[in-house]
Amino acid sequence: MRALHVTDLTGPDALQVVDVPEPVGGPDDVVVDVKACGVAWPDLLLTRGEYQIKPPVPFAPGAEVAGTVRSAPAGSGLSAGDPVVAVCGVGGWQETVALPAASVLALPAGFDLAVAAGLPFNTLTVHFALKRRGQVKEGDTVLVHGASGGIGIAAVQLAKAYGARVLAVVSTEAKVEVAKAAGADEVLLVDGFKDRVKELTGGRGVDIVVDPVGGDRFTDSLRSLAPEGRLLVIGFTGGEIPQVKVNRLLLNNVSVVGVGWGAFLMTAPDYMHEQWAELRALIESGAFVPPAVVEHPFDEAAQALRSMDDRTLAGKAVLVV
Repeated sequence: MRALHVTDLTGPDALQVVDVPEPVGGPDDVVVDVKACGVAWPDLLLTRGEYQIKPPVPFAPGAEVAGTVRSAPAGSGLSAGDPVVAVCGVGGWQETVALPAASVLALPAGFDLAVAAGLPFNTLTVHFALKRRGQVKEGDTVLVHGASGGIGIAAVQLAKAYGARVLAVVSTEAKVEVAKAAGADEVLLVDGFKDRVKELTGGRGVDIVVDPVGGDRFTDSLRSLAPEGRLLVIGFTGGEIPQVKVNRLLLNNVSVVGVGWGAFLMTAPDYMHEQWAELRALIESGAFVPPAVVEHPFDEAAQALRSMDDRTLAGKAVLVV
């Protein structure tokens, strides 16, 4: 089968299409023929050896895939031919994968597999962030950074599904329409966003900040929180990991909340299926419409990663196998 391997840790251009044996899978594994693969920020970091997981070279990146079941163990609820989406940590960028049943989620019949491949990493991370870590509720005001990216779009859409007012922050005028299309109530440019938040909330601030960016906007995000507000730390696509002067937390009784979805799953492996059941219900009710994806051929993975790295990507990139 074909696989995309990182051959050295010099970045996206080190990816090569190689021919490797198909995985056999154990008696408890689901074997999936992959039709589409999600492209996520950790995949970019993996090509440079900058992610916290450091598999030995060569390896296949890829945390999320969608496809059809080739075989499944009894009691898994899955059968050959079923459409599924799965989370695999690494190793997903290949034509066939073998995964534990706990990592595989059943899709509704006819669900677009490319769209499905773009769902798990972003949408389930944001679901964990807003619902479990942020305790979002109807009527909250949520500020979303990076609102034209995959995490940001999912955050805008899910926050709206839960009845929140959403203020979206983007870096350029060209990305404003992307955030509006996702459902944001107001779209703010990053320069001067703190003052706009104050204006739009009557000086109160927001209940939740969703921050996958970090960097130099972090302090202004803290200053944008209402009393007892929560700043949800999802990632650092801005490159710099900010530091908190904790006296700022005392002033308005605000919280900085870590969001490590993958780390949480290691302690609660059944949680992803609980999340998926709730997300499917939102999809089937029409409250959440899965975002469109930017499709790339399988052998153009490097281009997909570069578009993420240089911030020309608007939305979620997916590799079509």
